[in-house]
Amino acid sequence: MGAAMGISTTKWRFILPLLPNGFNEIDLVAPAIVLILTLIICYSTRESSVINLILTTLHILFIAFVILMGLWKGDWNNFTHPGNPQHPSGFFPYGASGVFNGAAMVYLSYIGYDAVSTMAEEVRDPVKDIPIGVSGSVIIVTILYCLMAASMSMLLPYDMADRCGGAVFGGVQWEIGMGGEGNRGGGQLRDIDVAVSGDAGTGSVHVRHRTVQRGIFTAAIALFTDLNILLNLVSIGTLFVFYMVSNAVIYRRYVMVGTTKPWPTLSFLCLFSLTSTIFTLVWHFTPPGKPKPFLLGACVVIAISILQVFHCMVPQARKPAFWGVPFMPWLPSISIFLNVFLLGSLDGPSYVRFGFFSALAVLVYVLYSVHASFDAEIEGSLGQKNVEIVEESKQSGEEEDPSQKV
Repeated sequence: MGAAMGISTTKWRFILPLLPNGFNEIDLVAPAIVLILTLIICYSTRESSVINLILTTLHILFIAFVILMGLWKGDWNNFTHPGNPQHPSGFFPYGASGVFNGAAMVYLSYIGYDAVSTMAEEVRDPVKDIPIGVSGSVIIVTILYCLMAASMSMLLPYDMADRCGGAVFGGVQWEIGMGGEGNRGGGQLRDIDVAVSGDAGTGSVHVRHRTVQRGIFTAAIALFTDLNILLNLVSIGTLFVFYMVSNAVIYRRYVMVGTTKPWPTLSFLCLFSLTSTIFTLVWHFTPPGKPKPFLLGACVVIAISILQVFHCMVPQARKPAFWGVPFMPWLPSISIFLNVFLLGSLDGPSYVRFGFFSALAVLVYVLYSVHASFDAEIEGSLGQKNVEIVEESKQSGEEEDPSQKV
């Protein structure tokens, strides 16, 4: 936001020297935005939907503007020539490792596509429409991300691009914030909030109060936490979740309680994850030389061999009735490998923070959430909560047009 207005973000922050680096820059704007959005959400479902539509429209217009300006006013030489001749040049100035490091940092961009599945009750043919909706949205957004990255690279050499900098079009400077600081209080923080509190932990709390709790928690994090720390933390959490989901997909397809033994599938998952981890360690820590390609190739051969043996020896216990993950177990195994590899591209402090928040989440879940959810189920407040949500939606919106119902 500061970049868009041409104002340095340091002007509305102050530093507390007693706090560690990354947590010592106090930003009052980010939590203020979060609290305002929280109040809008609590006020009415309709108003929050309108605000969401407006923000989404602005984002799309902004992305389209950057892409068009980059293709129109950009310079193709910026793809290979840095602004400072002393910096690395070429289309891949930092090689394959730089590509994977960048991919690991922006992996959080793919959070939220599972929300499409919540619309299963609102579409005519969910078995067909939901997979198309999820896959289509991922493809469209990936194309937009690639076009925007290409246009930004054409506007400025990579070593001159600053997250609070701008781009010049025909002598007029247009400020384009790269990762604007207002996002510190944005949707990324919600994933940390859900991981720590979750719906189970607030099973007996009214839906409006629960929204306020999450808003306050998110605003507190946005108040002092640096954006890069949040991005890495959410990225590592997203990669780990996708890794676990890929394992769960294979386990569910090949294991049926009371019918098949779980040990062959569990052994495969452990061996394949171990091989992926060894490949990642060799890639990042083995110095360049002849042994490195040999070790990497050996890991790939071993991983493929393990996968092929499992594919031939262990039959599938379940067959999807309608739609299921194709090319089993190859596709989820590739996902396991890529997630492990990208996890290895993140820095050490991110793992420390991830371990701390994970331990905190487990502690809260064991000591509070499980008991709160169990007590709420006994008292019947979970069912009452759903009734309250439906009633609140009816009160905040007009009656639906019968012609729009499916």
